Amino acid sequence: MKKRLQKMTFAFLACLLAAGVLQLPKKAYAQDNLDIHAKAAILIDADNGQILYEKNADQALGIASMSKMMTEYLLLKAIHEKKISWDQKVTISDYAYHVSQKRDLSNVPLRKGEKYTVKELFQAMAIYSANGATIALAETLGGTEKNYLNMMNKQAKTFGLTNYKFVNATGLNNRDLDGMQPGGTGSTEENLVSARSVAKIAYHLIHDYPEILQTTSIAKMKFRAGTNDEIAMQNWNWMLPSLVYGRQGVDGLKTGNTDYAGYCFTGTSKQNGMRIITVVLHAEDANGKSTMKARFDETNKLMDYAYNNFTEKTLYPKGYTVKKTVSVKAGKEKQAAVATKAPLIVAVKNGEDKMYKQVVKLDSKQITAPVKKGMKVGTLYAQYTGGQELGYLYGPKSANVALVTKNDIEKANWFVRMMRGIGGFFSGLWQHTVGSLF
Repeated sequence: MKKRLQKMTFAFLACLLAAGVLQLPKKAYAQDNLDIHAKAAILIDADNGQILYEKNADQALGIASMSKMMTEYLLLKAIHEKKISWDQKVTISDYAYHVSQKRDLSNVPLRKGEKYTVKELFQAMAIYSANGATIALAETLGGTEKNYLNMMNKQAKTFGLTNYKFVNATGLNNRDLDGMQPGGTGSTEENLVSARSVAKIAYHLIHDYPEILQTTSIAKMKFRAGTNDEIAMQNWNWMLPSLVYGRQGVDGLKTGNTDYAGYCFTGTSKQNGMRIITVVLHAEDANGKSTMKARFDETNKLMDYAYNNFTEKTLYPKGYTVKKTVSVKAGKEKQAAVATKAPLIVAVKNGEDKMYKQVVKLDSKQITAPVKKGMKVGTLYAQYTGGQELGYLYGPKSANVALVTKNDIEKANWFVRMMRGIGGFFSGLWQHTVGSLF
């Protein structure tokens, strides 16, 4: 009777599955098909570099004026190191003057030989993407744009960038520089960087110098207000809340456009306590044409996906004690308790809270006393079990946090160590004797 009932139940479930009434749960994956119309794109959690989506993220493509994020970073670094000050005066070179007069490019016209403050030029670059102002700042940082390129490439290595090539400070095609491009670069070359590497630049810019957002969030500003040179600047990031394609929470970061690069955008926004960074390269509309609106439309898709599907959650709090312990040689205590150094926070997809497996990896099975509280002894990983992990901009695929010792452990005195040694000797001797007998 029981077997017959089981057969009837299985048959009934099979009918429901065939009819589509009952569906087996689908395996979750870290990335959905968003149909992003761009040659490349990436979406990351800005707090920890967790990748939430990527498309063709490692191909070097044109990034146009998004190159200026490197100048923003290097300038803010020089400010923090007190090598340059905001009030420092910059004299405009023939080169910077010449490029600044090209109104078909993004520019604020500069006067040859005139002095401008670093802050004025920085605001023109960050808000209005002014190319002449960028060249003036590059020359201030490096002496010449060629020397400045060396600074860019050195910083790129520090960031761990891959698949990139910088040929100038502005992101323009070198042909727009009328033969004044940095020595050693081609007359029609242009900066090429992968979406992943662009995200790394933005990640470091926001983390190391968060004050950048105070400038990139300015929608409108007047250059040299109250003077004969006054020019109204509107931010090219039209996703700022008060502009054409405004979205609440957006406060940066940098647009770019050339014929070769198409329309590009590195965006950042914060909503419900979660900050994200998005990158789209050569964004296209439904007809395959790269347009200004397309870069914001595709960015909106990425931002909607992040905020509608992910929530930052603390999987393990700071001080969470794991079950594994570390053996302590010559210590008053033989085992050291181990805990997380910081909270392990992950952008968790809706409904996937339980899809993380705890994995503890210790650096060594034994440490030697004395032991200081907070000594790193391993790593706690939260391994995603719902499918492929996209990983992080830096580090391994799985979310992780350092494991440290919970307490100080003093070295045992000589008598205790001696008795342990004697005990260990006789224990070993006994085991050997018993083993030989049996």
